[in-house]
Amino acid sequence: MIDKLVEQIQEKNAPVVVGLDPMLSYVPEEIQKKSFAEYGETLEGAADAIWQFNKGIIDAVYDLVPAVKPQIAMYEQYGVPGMAAFEKTVSYCKKQGLLVIGDIKRGDIGSTSAAYAVAHLGKVQVGSKVYEPFGEDFATVNPYLGTDGIEPFLKVCRENDKGIFVLVKTSNPSSGELQDKEVEGSTVYEHVADKVRAWGQTCMGTVYSNVGAVVGATYPEVGKVLRKAMPQSFLLVPGYGAQGGKAEDLAAYFNPDGQGAIINSSRGIICAYTKEAYKQFGPEHYADASRQAVLDMVEDINKYRPKA
Repeated sequence: MIDKLVEQIQEKNAPVVVGLDPMLSYVPEEIQKKSFAEYGETLEGAADAIWQFNKGIIDAVYDLVPAVKPQIAMYEQYGVPGMAAFEKTVSYCKKQGLLVIGDIKRGDIGSTSAAYAVAHLGKVQVGSKVYEPFGEDFATVNPYLGTDGIEPFLKVCRENDKGIFVLVKTSNPSSGELQDKEVEGSTVYEHVADKVRAWGQTCMGTVYSNVGAVVGATYPEVGKVLRKAMPQSFLLVPGYGAQGGKAEDLAAYFNPDGQGAIINSSRGIICAYTKEAYKQFGPEHYADASRQAVLDMVEDINKYRPKA
């Protein structure tokens, strides 16, 4: 699967992923009104509004970017209807030719991790039939239960040509409370990077591993260290834009050939119509604002990305 991601990045010249992390407050009022008129002010109404919002953005950007990253919590908060909207979003993105990174941050004891892996990346047997429950191409994974929490994901990745991105150094302000602690002369995130490199060797694509790493844009000096520590791991880099990560700081997250990283923006794209720079589009053309925000982001990232 990592080979497909590399190919799509090269084809579109866009090492960018759009985070589909919708809150109901992000959805223009007219879309909300239509959904509430059909379903009422219910969980079903909220989920439909989010789905309609997502669909507009997907239709506006699918030709520009290689992948999207829906954050499952934003859908779970609306219960079963929200999860149906998540599934519908994943399915529609794939229909439009996009790769899907399920931002699920799962990781548990072996049997539970196996169920998570099957749900999001694998196939489940029901009697004589086999189903692909959610069908993402990649998933984000929490490594803090150790290898027995990761191995079920690796098994499913090998069986189904899928990939994972392991949390190594996250972009949130308090990440250092645990991730920066020193253990036996190295930080926790460096120890995790060592594990990612080892896990990755068991699940290789052509050049890069199907085991990537999440490394936040808000800690560029750490990014430099981790790029060198995991040369064959693709880096999924959240934190650009709304969280303060700047394109000029991200060059070191790429390998010298300009590959090896994909930069995420969520609110900066899906909420672009609310920003001063795109105010002229207005809520009725929110998707066009998102498209322009993607074009601007791609230009910004490529300006600093190493050239092959």
